[in-house]
Amino acid sequence: MTDCFDLLGEPRRPWLDAEALKSRFLLLSAEAHPDRVHGGTDEAKAAANDRSAELNAAFNTLREPRDRLFHLLELELGARPRDIQRIPPGTMDLFVEIGQTCRDVDTFLSVPAPEDLPAMLRLQRLRTQLGWSDRLMTLQGKVNARRDALDLELRELNAAWEKAPAAPADARRAALPLERLEELSRSTSYVTRWTAQIQERLSQLAA
Repeated sequence: MTDCFDLLGEPRRPWLDAEALKSRFLLLSAEAHPDRVHGGTDEAKAAANDRSAELNAAFNTLREPRDRLFHLLELELGARPRDIQRIPPGTMDLFVEIGQTCRDVDTFLSVPAPEDLPAMLRLQRLRTQLGWSDRLMTLQGKVNARRDALDLELRELNAAWEKAPAAPADARRAALPLERLEELSRSTSYVTRWTAQIQERLSQLAA
């Protein structure tokens, strides 16, 4: 299993500074860029291409909180966590609200306005459309607040990784809050999914 943290020279930890990670990636990418071996052998070019692809894949994994947390859990546990689709505690109400709102918006969008719709009815439809947009924006605000709270807790969890022993594996796992990290990884996954669902509907309403 490729350790994306090690590949990018980052210590294993739940929270990473996005700008620092990007700077590190750009530096390593410049050093490994295939153009640096333009006049080299086929083997050197292939190695440079492989290295560049590995760095890109590692960066894409670590820059996305959801992917980073699942990767970190897999590294620490030796296997991908189970039940990643289980709804995290404390999010059921938001889960239901977002799901119902998205379904209602989809129903509204499934019936396009006729071109010859009277002006009064067209205005009424526009008001309804703006109402759905406002509701979705309110939901996005709730999701953003949830994401900010997760981000703060992930920052605080970094201390546990900084203090944890490197070996043996059993002692390291015992020192790490892996169960809590798994809950946070599921929450982060839902936040990512909810944001995509909401933004998709907002784009459709604005079209």
